[in-house]
Amino acid sequence: MKGAQMKLAFSTLGCPGWSWEEIYATAKDLGLDGIEIRGLENEMYAPEAKPFRPENMEKTIATLKAGRMELPMLTSGANLTDRGNKGKALAEGKGYVDLAVRLGSPFIRVLGDLNPAPAGFVDLSLVRASYLDLCDYAADKGVRVLIETNGVLADSEVMASFMEGISHPNAGILWDIHHPWRFFGEMPEDTIRHIGRHVRYVHMKDSVMKNGQVSYRMLGYGDVPVLDMLRQLNALGYDGYVSLEWVKRWNPDLQEPGVVFSHYVSYMGHLIRQL
Repeated sequence: MKGAQMKLAFSTLGCPGWSWEEIYATAKDLGLDGIEIRGLENEMYAPEAKPFRPENMEKTIATLKAGRMELPMLTSGANLTDRGNKGKALAEGKGYVDLAVRLGSPFIRVLGDLNPAPAGFVDLSLVRASYLDLCDYAADKGVRVLIETNGVLADSEVMASFMEGISHPNAGILWDIHHPWRFFGEMPEDTIRHIGRHVRYVHMKDSVMKNGQVSYRMLGYGDVPVLDMLRQLNALGYDGYVSLEWVKRWNPDLQEPGVVFSHYVSYMGHLIRQL
């Protein structure tokens, strides 16, 4: 499904119990443009997931090509904040870049803070140095390294400052629409004013606050101003992916993916028609 030139995908974070075959078939049946990879079955490190192992890679690529299905984002867990594990984070990021090259995926995701909500001091100079290392590594490989609006970097003014002076053409931002709104009270127009020119990929999610805690909801059942955010993207001429990140892997009690993914497609169609 397409509208306003935006493309739809879901993250495999939402279906941790599904096989690759089930994931692919569902995405095709729903008419999605792509599948975002964040863990497959029991394997979180995508380069070692079954469909991407050397003995299966050719078949996987052929299946994707035949179905005109993209893997637009390989969402790594590389956390660039931990000085003691800097080497591990860089190795993970580079592994995802190399896999993206083999799959023809344009983007990988890295993190500049550990958790969605800010929870203390982060040495952003350390994060920036590691981020630039990964951008340098990917520079001649046709892969963009995107850093997400999470933790301290969900504050779009902080993120804008972080990105200032980065001249790498393969740098950019993954805008998780939920985090700046939920944790910093940002209006969509303010977020876009600060970081819109850097946004290359978008995570969709919705929630409410319940007893002081974030409680995730299917899109449209929370209070995140999703339509306003889509209008801001549309005004930018954004023609990239808006991907549902249903965090069921971390929250097993959330609704089942079959219901949630189908609702996402129908609800996004409803919203897109209003742009």
